[in-house]
Amino acid sequence: MGGVTWSGGVEHWTQKGDIRLFLWEKKANPAVPFAGTILFVHGSSMASQPTFDLHVPGRPYSSAMEWFRDRGFDTWTMDNEGYGRSDKHRAINSDISNGADDLAAGSAYILQKTGARSLLLYGISSGALKAALFAERHPERVAKIALDAYVWTGEGSHTLEQRRKKLPEFLAKNRRPIDRAFVHSIFERDHPGTADDATINAFADAILTLDDSMPTGTYVDMCSRLPLTDPRKLLAPTLILRGEWDGIASLDDLLAYYRLLPNMNKQFSVMRGISHASFQQKNYMMVYHLLHSFYTMPDPIYTGEHA
Repeated sequence: MGGVTWSGGVEHWTQKGDIRLFLWEKKANPAVPFAGTILFVHGSSMASQPTFDLHVPGRPYSSAMEWFRDRGFDTWTMDNEGYGRSDKHRAINSDISNGADDLAAGSAYILQKTGARSLLLYGISSGALKAALFAERHPERVAKIALDAYVWTGEGSHTLEQRRKKLPEFLAKNRRPIDRAFVHSIFERDHPGTADDATINAFADAILTLDDSMPTGTYVDMCSRLPLTDPRKLLAPTLILRGEWDGIASLDDLLAYYRLLPNMNKQFSVMRGISHASFQQKNYMMVYHLLHSFYTMPDPIYTGEHA
């Protein structure tokens, strides 16, 4: 595995029963007004730091954590059980429900440590499913939630259609091997050219520094157990982000989910020129802009309800 290291942040650890979970924090720039506390949630095939604290020479703010930190946000991320630095000793496949349990433990630690009343959540791919399920279970801890590369029923998903061909293999074991070619396949399967080679290679280096295999649980869930979430139970203001060429969810699937969200403080954005891993795309600054706008938008003063 490679030798990427991370700096400029604070390492934290918390417990979920006898499982140690790793958290990584980059504190808000004190020179700008404080804007809130973000928890970033990673996907199926990479740990947290490669996804949200990536550094690529010549690519400004490849680290989403640093971009938001410099705009006044406390930024946090964590490795789910089975990923990165968090414990991997249990004989489980680390499915989406287990990941939501990790977020419950991690969020409790962050709220206690920072004194924040609630969190701004961002999840990508299976991380979006974990974030949504966690938010259904603990609505009091979530101020706003952004779901990127999300999927609800899986109807019309060509990525999941292809992945289901390997479902027996995923069901047979708790982990699956990954390598550099696999990381490149993430950017080639939907629409080649949406990410540059330097970023893909830096991303692969960072991922492979921490892991040479990944849990199978999220793949099993997304291939055979959808839907795992209920939009009617997601009470927080919600932003749905979908890359133009993302193959995980069809537009119709996401719009059906969006229509059922009960909080009318909600947004849906299709991101031009983006496929699946949005923070590693050429158009990544568009994603930051959408998130920043959503997180900093004032709460509505008038909601139509009688006093």
